[in-house]
Formats: sequence, C-alpha cells, structure tokens
Amino acid sequence: MADNEKLNLEINVDERSACERHITVTVSSDDIARFMDKEYEQLKPVAQIPGFRPGRAPMSIVKARFRKDVADRVKSVVLMESISQVNETKNLAPISDPMFDYMALEVPEKGDFVFEYDIEVRPEFEVPNWKGMKIEKPVRDFSDADVDAASVSFRSRQGKLDESEEGAVSGDYIATKLFIRYNDEIINSSDHETIRLRPSLLFSDATIEKFDEQMEGVKAGESRTLKFTLSESAPNVLLRGKEVEAVFEVLKVYKLNLPEVNEEFLSKLGFENEEDYRSFLKMNLESQMAYQQQQTAREKISSMLLESADWELPPALLERQTERELYRTILELQRSGFPIEKIEEHVNLLRQNSHENTKKSLKEHFILERIAEQENIDATDEDYDEEIQEIAIRTQESARRIRARIEQHNQMDILRNQIIERKVVKMIQDNAEFEETTFEPYPEEMANVAFPAGGNGKADEAEADADAEAKDAE
Repeated sequence: MADNEKLNLEINVDERSACERHITVTVSSDDIARFMDKEYEQLKPVAQIPGFRPGRAPMSIVKARFRKDVADRVKSVVLMESISQVNETKNLAPISDPMFDYMALEVPEKGDFVFEYDIEVRPEFEVPNWKGMKIEKPVRDFSDADVDAASVSFRSRQGKLDESEEGAVSGDYIATKLFIRYNDEIINSSDHETIRLRPSLLFSDATIEKFDEQMEGVKAGESRTLKFTLSESAPNVLLRGKEVEAVFEVLKVYKLNLPEVNEEFLSKLGFENEEDYRSFLKMNLESQMAYQQQQTAREKISSMLLESADWELPPALLERQTERELYRTILELQRSGFPIEKIEEHVNLLRQNSHENTKKSLKEHFILERIAEQENIDATDEDYDEEIQEIAIRTQESARRIRARIEQHNQMDILRNQIIERKVVKMIQDNAEFEETTFEPYPEEMANVAFPAGGNGKADEAEADADAEAKDAE
C-alpha cells in the first residue's frame, strides 16, 4: 500500500557515535488519517460483516470492526516508508536493520504517530587522495625450485602416514589426547587430535610457539606439558590473557611418506601430465602473490584512512561482523588457491585478535565502498559467475555446489563486497606508483587445532553471572 505522496515527518537524529544514530520520528495525524482512509476504502467493498451484504455496511461500522487490523497494516507501511524517507532526507547509509520493538508500537486513534529506533550507519569521513599512492608490490619470477617446494607442500596433503617407534621430529605427526588446564583444572579437552610438529601450533584463541622444539623426541605413550597464554580475544572472557597448560598424551607417532609424482599420482588428481601439474602449482603461487599484492594495497589504504579518521566502531557491530569478516576472508583465500590447512591457519590467527581485525577490515570496507560509489563501480552477474568459478577451480568443487552453499547461508552480499573491493583495489593499483619488493611464498610453519584452548567460556560466564546475582540478592 505504498503511497507516492511524501510523508510529513518531524525527524530528530541523535548522533551517539560515529556509526550509531538514535532517531525519533513523528508522523503527522493527517498522514495517518490519509493511510487509514485509503485502507478502509479498499476494504469496504469486500468486508464481511454479519447483517450486511458485502460492500453494504456503513463505513462507520467497517471502521469500528476492522480498526485494529487496518491500523496494523498502516503501521507496517508507515514504518517502512518513514525509515526510507529518513535515510534519504538525512543522507544516512545504514549498515544494519533498524532496531525497535515492532509489537510495542501502536498507531494512535488520535494525534501524531511517534516512534523511535536505533540504527547503525556508515561513518562520515574524508576520502583520502588515493591517486598516485606509493605502494609496495611484492613480485617474484617463480623458479623451478619454487615449484618444487610447492610440490612438496601439495604432496604432503596427499601423503601416507606411517606409524613409527622413533621419537618425533619437526615435520612428523602425532596422534594425541589433549587436555588444557588452568590452575590444575581441565578447561577443555579432546580425545584424539592428529597434529603436525611445526614451529607454531595455533588454536583459535592462542598460539604455542616453538611447538616442534618442545615436542621433539616424544614417543608413543609419553606425555609433554607445554605452557602458553590465551589471547585477549579468547571466547572465555574470564581467562583472557591467562597462562594455561596443554597436556599432550601421545598415542602414536607418524612419519609422512610423500607420494611420488608418477602417472598414478597425476591421473588420480586429474592432471594429464607432469607439466600440467607443475602449471597448476605455479598458478597457485601466482594467485597467492596476487592476494599478497592486494593485501599490501589494502594495508596502505587502511593506514591512510586511520591517519585522517580516528572514529570508533560500536562493540555490538564488531561482535556481529566478526563471523562475516572471517567468512569473507575464507572466500578470498579459497579464490587465491590457498590449501585448507593454510585457510584454517589464517582463520585461527584472525580469531586470536578478532576485535581489532574486524575493526580494521570494516574500516577498509567503508573507504573502499565509498570510492566505489564515487567511481560508479558495482558487481555484475558476470562478476558473480567468475568469482564462484574461480573458487570452484581452486577447491576442486562444482560451481553449482559453491553457489548453493553461499546462497543457503545468505552470503551473496559478502561475495558482492569482495568483488567490489577487489575492483577498487585494482583501480588504485592502476593509478599507483609501485616500489617492487620480493614476494616470499607462505612458509609451512604452523599447525592448527580446531577448538579454542580456553573453551567457549559460556558455562563459566553463566556461573559468574549467577554468583553476581546471588551477591546482589544478599
């Protein structure tokens, strides 16, 4: 029941922070009456009222009988049109849905309709002069030795684990029970983890450094206890920054047996010959270098933004956006040809400082989005198809399955952001002055454990809340 006539609104905007607005809207009684009358006129010819044929009941009876239903429909339309008009009139760029209690709002029988809501908007800032920026560009002509190293990494994911009675060394795998303790109390555990000995072991909320050195020589049946510190972004808020212990009860030690690059290996993975296989490895290296070039440009853009706009993002927004930013990163890494363990490693690193990483990513997004608007850059249907196809090639999944998964999780807007941001970065690069540096392929230095070492903290938080309530009651 949209109406082309503008509403007569009184709008008050309270700027509570760079991104938060509290808005009070007054819709005139004349506008409410106009919407109500229009709805009654549409309803009267079909209204079913006992004692009257359809369309024959007096308007006064129609209004008395259907006032609540009509008011509910008018409320919905007026709210939608009012909020749209507010955004247009006040030049707001919302980044979240309006927050208000819909059920508590009622259209009054007399007088103006007044409602309030909170909304998060894109902050206002001066766009830095991005033309002619000086940007470092990591480059490298990949040699046969680089491709050989990539082949070792690739084949390690296809290799066979052979049980060994020898002590473990860096690069070996251990099958282990894992217990995380704080003050001698187990706060998280796993009955079985298979972990490669690498210089760093990543949890989503902590890192154990010199992991391979500390575990060197361990054999099946032995235990090692390693101390480390949980990050300040750990899900368990009560243990953030605390030192804890990881107890590894080693069940088995495995040596990795790499497959040879032969006809059977190539055929199994769908490569026609060794040249085809090596071309695939080089393409992945080039994609990873392109990803690093893009990230370098983004870092430069972000640093320029932070120099000119020192505004804060609301904690609630950062909390909601964290998982979206992680998913966006996963899509970008998949498109760039990173293997699953590297993606997990990246995600674990991001989770360890999720608040700051999300803040940085959002600020980057805001400025790239603003530049895109100024330069009329948008995503086309062909861009979506190409993006999904690239992910399919790198992950060896079907494009149809990837698209279905993204649509199922309502994440196509994340894909759109990714496409637009890449286009803007490419435009900035085309207008930049480059200083070439040497790109170093990402080293194989980290292993991952999927769960947070400190647990999710929900039980502890609930217990702490219960204790606080008990004290308040006293």
